[in-house]
Amino acid sequence: MTALRVATLPALAAIPGLVHGFERRTGPAGHETRDASRARVGAALAGEGRLLLLTQVHGRRVETAPWEGVPEADAGMVRRAGDIAGVETADCLPILLVDPKRRQAVAVHAGWRGTSLGIAEQAVLALVAAGSPPEELLAGLGPAIGPCCYEVGDELRPAFGSDADLVFAPGPRGKAHLDVPLANALQLARLGLRPENIHRVEECTHCSPDLYHSYRRDGRGAGRMINFVGWGA
Repeated sequence: MTALRVATLPALAAIPGLVHGFERRTGPAGHETRDASRARVGAALAGEGRLLLLTQVHGRRVETAPWEGVPEADAGMVRRAGDIAGVETADCLPILLVDPKRRQAVAVHAGWRGTSLGIAEQAVLALVAAGSPPEELLAGLGPAIGPCCYEVGDELRPAFGSDADLVFAPGPRGKAHLDVPLANALQLARLGLRPENIHRVEECTHCSPDLYHSYRRDGRGAGRMINFVGWGA
């Protein structure tokens, strides 16, 4: 694989044949179009397989590979060598779900709305329907805006139900701060993933301008990171 600037997780890197990464920025905000970013990462992964991307709509639909074009969905499942699912983020949480035994995986895009709609749950259920016991799944939670920086309105609290008291906290300016990674980790644990199988890149995109694009920090001109998972061809 041509070198990409990525963060990886040791638990996923130890799986034979698995290709995964949480991309880090390669230039300033706005330096690269979305099409150019997709072409660059696709070319870097070409030796391992075909990068499959989505039109992300902050929903709860899971697309199953192979597919053509960029269908509307916020999670993509791959089940054969050479298919690599990718999701684009710039503060939202990328989640990579992997079944090492059955060699199938899902890449998930989880912003606050997708999290509240249960996109991670839908991704796990897609894997379970394809034969994966949840207790055998590994989850990798990538870089996202952290609770240190993610100031939101109290009107979002009802969308998180009984988890609200755990994932919202008062911020220094008196407004609520939301912990999207924790909200997804709680969902995954309830679905049967073992806590020791839920791994995380502990980096906040908003706090790390040298490493990550951030929509909240950089505005509409922010670039995107491409996060990917699959088995090499």
